[in-house]
Amino acid sequence: MAQPQHPTHQHPQPDFPSQDQPHPGWTGPMDPPPDHGEGSYRGSGRLADRKAVVTGGDSGIGRAVCLAFAREGADVLFTYLEDEKDEARETARLVEEAGQRALPVACDIREEDNCRALVDQAVGEFGRIDVLVNNAAYQMSQPDGIEAISTEQFDRVLRTNLYGMFWLTKFAVPHIPEGGSVINSTSVQAYKPSPHLLDYAMTKGAIVTFTQGLAQTLIDRGIRVNAVAPGPVWTPLIPATMPDTAEFGKQSPIGRPAQPAEMAPAYVFLASQEASFITAEIVNATGGTPLP
Repeated sequence: MAQPQHPTHQHPQPDFPSQDQPHPGWTGPMDPPPDHGEGSYRGSGRLADRKAVVTGGDSGIGRAVCLAFAREGADVLFTYLEDEKDEARETARLVEEAGQRALPVACDIREEDNCRALVDQAVGEFGRIDVLVNNAAYQMSQPDGIEAISTEQFDRVLRTNLYGMFWLTKFAVPHIPEGGSVINSTSVQAYKPSPHLLDYAMTKGAIVTFTQGLAQTLIDRGIRVNAVAPGPVWTPLIPATMPDTAEFGKQSPIGRPAQPAEMAPAYVFLASQEASFITAEIVNATGGTPLP
C-alpha cells in the first residue's frame, strides 16, 4: 500500500531543467522522467475481463491509463502515431507484463475512415468495447495569440481533439454493452483558458459539453459518459509544445505538475462498476485550482 505523503512533495517540483523536443515528444529524454505508475499502481480486479480502447495510449496519461486498466484485469487496444512506435512498444510491454492482451494500433484519428477502421478492429479482436477512453489530443503553444494560430494548426487541433473523439464514439456506441462507459479527457483549460493555448482550450470546453450532452443520450442504453479534467501533467506533450518547461506546473496550488500515474485512478474509477451512479460528470484533477 502507498504510504500517505504530503502531496506537494510526492513528486518532482519545478524548477525543471530546460528541455525542448520536436512534436510529438518522447518519454525517454524527459528530465525528470514521468511516472506512469510502473512501480506503484496495484490492481484489484476492478476491470476484470473488460475490453478497453484508449486513444493516445503510447505515453503520458494514456500510458498510465493502459497500465492501470491492465493491472485491473482489462485487455487494451490503444492508438499511437507512426513516430511513436518505440513509445507504443513500452506501453504494450507494461500491459502484457500485467498478464493482459495489448493491441497497439497506429492510427491518425483526424480521418473518419481511420476511426471507423479502428472500431472495426477492436470489435473484431475483442467482440465488444466495454470502455472507450478518448484521450488523444494535440496542442501547440502560441504566445503571440490568435494572430499566430494558422488555419493549419487550428484544423489539426479541432480534428484531433473533437472530430476524432466524435467519430470514434459514434462508431463505438453500437458495440458498447450495458454497463459500459465512455471517458473523455478534457482539461482545466476548459474553465481557465491560457491565452497561449486558445484553440486547444476551445476544444476542451467543447469536450465538457459533449460529455454532458452525450451522457443524457446514452443512459437509456445503460452506457455512462464522463470526463476527467487534468491540470498540468508532466507528459512528452509539454516539452514538445511549450516554449519553456522550467516552471511548468508551479502555478497550481500544489506547486508542481501531476504525474500521469496520478490521473489514471480517476479513469479506473469511472470505468468501474463502483461508479454506476455517476454519469455526465467531470472529475477535476487540477492540483487544487478552483473551478466554477
